[in-house]
Amino acid sequence: MLTLALYNTYDPKKLHEAHLRAIARAGPIAYAYGFHLALVGFPFEGRPVDVAREISSHTTIGEGGRYLLELAEGNRFHLLEFPKRGFPPQFGIPVATTRKPSEEKEITPLELAERALRGESFLLLVGLGRHGLPKEIFKTARYHMDITGKRVSLETCTAIGAIPARISTLMEALKWRTHGKRI
Repeated sequence: MLTLALYNTYDPKKLHEAHLRAIARAGPIAYAYGFHLALVGFPFEGRPVDVAREISSHTTIGEGGRYLLELAEGNRFHLLEFPKRGFPPQFGIPVATTRKPSEEKEITPLELAERALRGESFLLLVGLGRHGLPKEIFKTARYHMDITGKRVSLETCTAIGAIPARISTLMEALKWRTHGKRI
């Protein structure tokens, strides 16, 4: 299981327009590339499907939130609290996405794709806010990954699109290389 996780660093108590836009943009991306979508530390209450309905009623992105709703109805949309002792293990290995991965924790997109094909699950954390992910998340995450491989800083919504696209493209290429055909 691959999960794209938006980590809220804007405001944990009040919902902002920036939250809604980022979530609305992430829904179709996660859906298109077969990822789960998780929101970490957002001020939502209720079941994920109810939250998806509410968000969808405020957007035209992704055919009026259709893909976010489909994620929720398929149990692929999740609401997580800020981690107190780490992230829930069912989401897999936490990976901080960053243009500055620490050398000792770095995993490349290719390594992650290879391991995902072998059945490992990963929680790919994207900081939603001016300063990206908090320092404690970099300590908590087992791995750090630069999706560009060139240490290029990406705007948040660009990264939200690039991460699943790159990982799924690598996974498809690995399947072709291994089996000589699409699986």
